[in-house]
Amino acid sequence: MKRPIILLLSLAFGLQGIVCSSPLLHYDSIFNFGDSLSDTGNFLLSGALAFPVIAQLPYGETFFGHATGRCSDGRLVVDFIAEASGLPYLPPYLALGKGKSFQHGVNFAVAGATALDPEFFIQRKLGKVLWTNDSLSTQLGWFKKLKSSICTSKQECDKYFKKSLFLVGEIGGNDYNYPFFVGGSLNQLRAAVPLVVEAITNATSMLIEEGAVELMVPGNLPIGCSAVYLTLLRSQNKADYDQNGCLKAYNAFSKYHNNQLKLALEKLRQKYPHARIMYADYYGAAKRFYHAPQHYGFSAGTKTACCGGGGPYNFNNSARCGHIGSKACSNPSTYANWDGIHLTEAAYRHIALGLVNGPFSRPPLRTSLLGQSIV
Repeated sequence: MKRPIILLLSLAFGLQGIVCSSPLLHYDSIFNFGDSLSDTGNFLLSGALAFPVIAQLPYGETFFGHATGRCSDGRLVVDFIAEASGLPYLPPYLALGKGKSFQHGVNFAVAGATALDPEFFIQRKLGKVLWTNDSLSTQLGWFKKLKSSICTSKQECDKYFKKSLFLVGEIGGNDYNYPFFVGGSLNQLRAAVPLVVEAITNATSMLIEEGAVELMVPGNLPIGCSAVYLTLLRSQNKADYDQNGCLKAYNAFSKYHNNQLKLALEKLRQKYPHARIMYADYYGAAKRFYHAPQHYGFSAGTKTACCGGGGPYNFNNSARCGHIGSKACSNPSTYANWDGIHLTEAAYRHIALGLVNGPFSRPPLRTSLLGQSIV
């Protein structure tokens, strides 16, 4: 498949190391499901909030020069993976019929989305804190609805999806964020992990049944290093923090979720031996720059937000990024954290590097379905 010259030029200068010395990944299209870590505009188009701050600068300032609906200053992991595949950035599903081409894939992710359905949170009286009702099952419904316009026969679909990458997440982080931020305990949330993992693996299984053969399922980030957690759940006990200043208990929670997810994915591999199910180690990829920020160019730090309204970590719930009283730093590339909750383009780039070139995707992303390296 021919790639536009302008796109290849953007790869050479924009990706800065992911594909410059390596061949493109072998995907012709990408389908992405998830939350604000990979939403490229669905939340904005859904109209879930009347005046969302992600609809205006400084969101999008670093790469696009304007707000795009991404919860960052620039590109996300999914954008870098698209670049590494020589593909355009994924259009949001809700832009269907608005002049967007869906030939090379679609982004179904919605900021604030959960792996579990809204009813789970409504039953626990958490319905009012949900950003959106467009959970993972809703996104899967969108995919099924769109599938008939992509391919019409099983043979045609099998041929198309054989060269497609399905990104199932990151998803599940909000299933924990919502309860944690209103006082949920670690023990209460540990009890929810099997349900969240089951929702993610069920979605992965459904996509395989629909024809997907190459899938990447990311785990959770080290939430104990996040400015929002460090601010809202701070402790007076120094023993609660690790050597990098992160909250140990919440990082341990992320690792517990990730370990349960890896075990569940291994069972899926046994059930679907014809599919390549990759685990994306977001935790390991991110933990590197929390441990050695200077090595990755984060001279301003990794736990303090670039854009915020003050406080020890520059996260102020009453003056969040984009709201009155907040201010963005002059050089986001020196920060890992963008707005207290989400990461900067620079941080997402390092995570993407770890997935595309290794060693933070298992099996490696840059291999063929037969396991032969294409590096």
